[in-house]
Amino acid sequence: MQTNDLDQALLRRLAALRADRGKVLSIYLDLDPASFGTQPARSSQISSLIDEADRRARESDLPHAERIALREDVARVREFLRGDFSAKGAHALALFACGPAGLFEALRLPTSTASAVVINDKAWLDPLIGHDRCRRALALINRRTFRLFADGPTGQLEEVVATSDDVHGQHDQGGWSQPRYQRSVEEDVRDHIKRSMQALAAFHREHPIDLLAVAVVPERWSEVERGLAPELRDRCLGRFDVDVEHAGPDEALAAARPLFDAAEERRVAQLLERLHERLARNGDRAAAGLEPVLTALDEQRVESLLYESGFHAPGVACLNCGWIGPEASSGDVCPACGHRPERHENVLEDAISSALLQSARVVTLRDRPELGPLGGIAALLRF
Repeated sequence: MQTNDLDQALLRRLAALRADRGKVLSIYLDLDPASFGTQPARSSQISSLIDEADRRARESDLPHAERIALREDVARVREFLRGDFSAKGAHALALFACGPAGLFEALRLPTSTASAVVINDKAWLDPLIGHDRCRRALALINRRTFRLFADGPTGQLEEVVATSDDVHGQHDQGGWSQPRYQRSVEEDVRDHIKRSMQALAAFHREHPIDLLAVAVVPERWSEVERGLAPELRDRCLGRFDVDVEHAGPDEALAAARPLFDAAEERRVAQLLERLHERLARNGDRAAAGLEPVLTALDEQRVESLLYESGFHAPGVACLNCGWIGPEASSGDVCPACGHRPERHENVLEDAISSALLQSARVVTLRDRPELGPLGGIAALLRF
């Protein structure tokens, strides 16, 4: 079962962290079973990443005390990775360490990400975008059984409801009693579906569901749809096929995966459609290109930040107040507070942090060309 330790609250907490002294060490470990499924392969990757982090710490031009603190962070990560940590259900691991800031965080992620070592003023969050949890649920229902899988505290799907009703089987004996018997069977099935939908609604009231997929035979789908609580209808992605009585959570999730992937594609397509509509209206509540987007972030106006995967642009950031700007705007003082800004090789990390801290949605576009003509970065604005 896939594990996910990341949620929006933790993502915002990492975005808010700034090391007044020293640097933040960010390490991403790819645990894709296809490439690193064996212990030797995983150990080799861990050794390579730790060696790279240690080399960068030793060769950094930081003040002596900060360089020592960074090497101590590397040692803590080495001890953790070579210890008894559990990567069960994870396809990637993200670690963040900064002794002077009291930070050490290890997050298991549900999908693989490229291995990397980054040393910066803040946690490197770009690979985490899109990995934060939403609460998924899979409802499996047939003529007598109802099972519900939902994401648990670590993002793993767990079976949370399992019920069975005594529904008579059909027979073919004929005679005057058969139509009455068949009507009785149909009533039993309808009652079972009704009770199942009531149990699903009760669970949702206690543990809100963000996205729902339903495994049910096509001939019963319309009946299930009608029985869904109104607050669940907009969250339901559709139906899929799986063995209702015997499938485990991994098998059920694999069968439902196309529904979740299609929902994400629709979500991104809708954001892009809104963006282009607003830009066509003389940029009404939209920004495109690095400088306009950074200005909107500085003004706390961003509703959604969109950028191409791999986007990279130099810029400047003020560690005192959080102001960010393109490299061309760098000067002796921050225009917002008068402190001296720092040059950053990639201002994307500052943009992501700023967006998260103003509760904006952050979306990475992978294998989509729409943002290319807009400079690779854009934003939908609140006002």
